[in-house]
Amino acid sequence: MTAAPTILATPNNNVLTTSNGDPVDDNQNSLTAGEYGPILIQDFHLLDKLAHFDHERVPERVVHAKGGGAHGEFEVTADLSQITCAKFLSKPGTKTPMFARFSTVAGEKGSSDSARDPRGFALKFYTEDGNWDMVANNTPVFFVRDPLKFPDFIHSQKRNPQTNLKDADAYWDFLSLSPESLHQTTILFSNRGTPYSFRHMDGFSSHTYKLVNDQGIARLVKWHFKTDQGIKNHSNEEAMELNGTNPDSNVEDLFNAIEAGDYPTWTVYLQVMEEADAANYKWNVFDVTKVWPHADYPLQKIGKLTLNRNPTNYYAEVEQAAFSPAHLVPGTDVTNDKMLQGRLFSYSDTHRHRLGVNYKQLPINQAYRTKVNNYQRDGASVFSENFRNYPNAEPQSKDPNGPKQQDKDVRYKASSVQLNGGTGRYPFRKGDNDFEQPGNLYRLMKGKEQDDLIKNIVAHMKNVKNVEIIKRQIGLFNKADPEWGRKVEDGLKAVGKKL
Repeated sequence: MTAAPTILATPNNNVLTTSNGDPVDDNQNSLTAGEYGPILIQDFHLLDKLAHFDHERVPERVVHAKGGGAHGEFEVTADLSQITCAKFLSKPGTKTPMFARFSTVAGEKGSSDSARDPRGFALKFYTEDGNWDMVANNTPVFFVRDPLKFPDFIHSQKRNPQTNLKDADAYWDFLSLSPESLHQTTILFSNRGTPYSFRHMDGFSSHTYKLVNDQGIARLVKWHFKTDQGIKNHSNEEAMELNGTNPDSNVEDLFNAIEAGDYPTWTVYLQVMEEADAANYKWNVFDVTKVWPHADYPLQKIGKLTLNRNPTNYYAEVEQAAFSPAHLVPGTDVTNDKMLQGRLFSYSDTHRHRLGVNYKQLPINQAYRTKVNNYQRDGASVFSENFRNYPNAEPQSKDPNGPKQQDKDVRYKASSVQLNGGTGRYPFRKGDNDFEQPGNLYRLMKGKEQDDLIKNIVAHMKNVKNVEIIKRQIGLFNKADPEWGRKVEDGLKAVGKKL
């Protein structure tokens, strides 16, 4: 009898491979159609990596596990008919019911609300054309700009695979080897990394999206949700104290405020760019690690978001809420933003794993203001009549009144994208300066705000055991601003770190 093959506990060489053993040529850049083109579905390495990552945890969310939420409404206050044919956006005074879920990113379901972590800012709009989701964060940028690096980034924030303890070395090792992360790291280690409450933080689409009008003309947009309660943050010391005294402080604050009738609101703005401008801008406008300066593309006020009703059951509404940037409606569209394109696959794939393939039939996720009508059937946990005895394939002639494609109406068509160039794994090259915007942000901070940034970085980095990792990260700070690097180095030496 032939012996079973030996499963090696550790690799026998240093060749990075896919799950089927195929050597990986590039683990930093997804396969795209041309340098600025969209990601190709033939990129098995990307899909394999994301799919494995999506299915790592059962049944807790692999990211954004801890959070709170509430119901509310969005009211349009500006005439947007020239830039979008989306019904819920095009006419001032239009009100759309919606649901919001706020969350920490990297921690487990039992983690503290005051942890230093970005915050999810996910919004589901129940429009008459179907549900539209804005899966935002409380920061305008992100750590990485290619989805191929996203699972590795999150792994670096999770627990050590041997000790099951938080690992400062893994945390800073990844960041110091990924210079594009410096902008988000700067925001995270300012006091904005520890918001006072969900009500006192802004939300940002971060990604570049599209709005499309009834002539099929598309414009690039970034969404901003500015809190009307004012920005309010905890100091590092206050956040650490809350970790022990009230780890549910943000969830509690949101619930109590709405219960008392103190409804939180956000004023909604857009930055708008003509598609033709993107090719000539000083950097790649689809790079999610960079912002569009307001001086170039000013904020335009377009609406008001209000949360006015608490969930009646946390599990049914907050825990089972499932958001995805792939949930679009006519008049909205996506762009070639690589991270966004990866999320189009990853979010829905995660929900199918966590809640089942019919997760959109759950009450909190139902597109209840329109009629869902298609030929999808069966799967685990069917919550509907499963379309009863109607045909389940198309084209079909049994039911002449069955659902048909709407190929004559421009509102339902995806916007056209001009592609060029050969397929390949392209890095971000245009305007490839990962230090200009973080340096500008550091210099924009004054006095105590800048002092707190340094203090917060030192408090975390002092736990790093490998001095080479610290030196590498200080090198990134130096490239953004020499004073920044010097102050971090002096701060670490002051707490006894030998460099």
